[in-house]
Amino acid sequence: MRGERTLRLQHGSRIQALCVLGTHLAVDVHGAAPARAVAFGVKHTEGVSVEVAARGRAEEGPAPSGTRWPLDEGMVLRFSMSRASAEVNDNKVIVSFYAEGGQPIDQAGVFLTGIGLSLDVDADRDGVVEKNNPNKASWTWGPEGHGAILLVSCDRESPLSPAPDCDDERVFSKEDLLDMSRMVLRTEGPQHLPRGYEIVLYVPVSDADKVGVFHVQNPFFGQRYVHVLGRRKLCHTVQHAGGAAELNFFVEGLRFPDDSFPGLVSIHVSLLETLAEGIPHTPIFTDTVVFRVAPWIMTPNTLAPVNVFVCSMKDNYLFVKEVKNLVNKAGCDLKVCFGYINRGDRWMQDEIEFGYTQAPHKSFPVVLDSPQVRGLEQAPIKELLGPDFGYVSREPLFEAVSSLDSFGNLEVSPPVTVAGKEFPLGRILIGSSFPTPAGRRMTRVVRDFLFAQQVQAPVELYSDWLATGHVNEFVTFVPSPDTKRFRMLMASPTACYKLFREKQKEGQGEATMFKGYSGMDTKRVTINKVLSNNIMVQQNQYVQRCIDWNRDILKKELGLMEEDIIDLPALFKLDKQGKAMPYFPNMVPMIILAKDLGIPKPFGPVLGGECCLERHVRSLLEPLGLRCHFLEDVASYHGRLGEVRCGTNVQRRPFAFCWWHATP
Repeated sequence: MRGERTLRLQHGSRIQALCVLGTHLAVDVHGAAPARAVAFGVKHTEGVSVEVAARGRAEEGPAPSGTRWPLDEGMVLRFSMSRASAEVNDNKVIVSFYAEGGQPIDQAGVFLTGIGLSLDVDADRDGVVEKNNPNKASWTWGPEGHGAILLVSCDRESPLSPAPDCDDERVFSKEDLLDMSRMVLRTEGPQHLPRGYEIVLYVPVSDADKVGVFHVQNPFFGQRYVHVLGRRKLCHTVQHAGGAAELNFFVEGLRFPDDSFPGLVSIHVSLLETLAEGIPHTPIFTDTVVFRVAPWIMTPNTLAPVNVFVCSMKDNYLFVKEVKNLVNKAGCDLKVCFGYINRGDRWMQDEIEFGYTQAPHKSFPVVLDSPQVRGLEQAPIKELLGPDFGYVSREPLFEAVSSLDSFGNLEVSPPVTVAGKEFPLGRILIGSSFPTPAGRRMTRVVRDFLFAQQVQAPVELYSDWLATGHVNEFVTFVPSPDTKRFRMLMASPTACYKLFREKQKEGQGEATMFKGYSGMDTKRVTINKVLSNNIMVQQNQYVQRCIDWNRDILKKELGLMEEDIIDLPALFKLDKQGKAMPYFPNMVPMIILAKDLGIPKPFGPVLGGECCLERHVRSLLEPLGLRCHFLEDVASYHGRLGEVRCGTNVQRRPFAFCWWHATP
């Protein structure tokens, strides 16, 4: 830290010292004086500024040569230099001591070498590493905030590497450096430092596993980037270049924030001196910079789609064909994961969650891998991890993994404002066993990771009442053209019974459900039969209460009004364990591609040649400018307790909003 350093003089001797530009050397004149001295005077070369200060009084200001001061206890001299030395010991300060009557009795002196030393980063986040930014050693949030930012190098630039770049201490190409944040060590001074001095760059032990630093060597004979700090390397001795020099270092993050790491790391440079050979070094000056590791950020349904992912299975050819048509209409790309990669696992949404990470100089997508161990386990690494496409995972060591660890149980809202508090990147939604004391929950290591990112403050919902336990079975978000910019869709048995009763009153009670349904249950089901099934009515009253509990939480935590919510008709039935599963294909787990919606075909009662559930949903969503496409997923997904959303996944464009402008 820049400031003041104590320097001890001794009468009858002259010492040498380094003075770092921008700092002061403070000398206790009274303590350095001989016994009979009552006054002192100061002489100094032009390159040194000297001030006199007395204890208990304001500073007296510059000390012109020839002036004498009484030698009071607590009298202090402050030296500083405004420009670097061209040679070692090219400046000096001489303090003369006087007895009563003005008789000179002794002197103390110091030869000074002025050097500039500054460790610099992009502290104001404008892409420029400015010199000695006053805010470089701290970090604050908000549009007026400051502090440098690091990306976790979780992508893989070289196809020869089996793991992300952050797991490797090598730089394979200059593309690696583009992920890193530039740090500059600026030095000024003579060609060589005086004997006994050295410059050391170091990281605290607590940060060594969270940051890596590289430095270029042999810049004129084929550049080679050497790992100098991080992991097992705590310090690096810097060769003094002489004159005015800039040494470029490249810094990478190694870990995303989590429960034991709030995201801040510091790097220091110290100037060390030793009094004699064999005596340990002591620090005489330290400069510090602070970085925050950029968080992993989820993308809500309201952001533009880039790629849609789906697994190719033996029984879902027609479904993949329908998804392809939808993707073509939406103007994005389809990525099909074939059998040799998916190994019989069709649940693309459950395996991964797409997000991104961002710094002022760069951003790139990052996929979060679920702790579930299934057929798609290797797909994120084999198919996604690559140049400018990152990978991160969190796996519990001792905690059992449940269905709630599938990422169908992970959702994020669009940007919201709650009681005046802005969440410009939305809020993450996690399904849990809350409010019951027992039951399934997302593993702690994943939950802690999501909370630690800070910028999308998670909300825990109650989803354990469902057989699969996923939040996307009862809530999702679609874009809207008004000032709210979105609507929240919720599954609603009440809305379904209301619609069916209306059709019954219209004389349509014998309208048949499940026409063309390829599921196992082929019995004729009518509106009248559904409404007369008292057990199902009671079960759906229970389901509606579970959904309403979440509805109230979401209204409070997302700042929503009733007019911001659209209820989609849905019915459920309870299994032998008392967990709910859809009675007909649930329309809430839809795929949202801008204005095009891929909705599970519900096979509701057919009236006038059209499914009344489809007609009703169109009447709710098409006024928002949305286009409803109903996809048949019964054989491929619904029969296995999943829907369109569960079997697909969407990579989306990142927010235009910069996360560091938020105030968590």
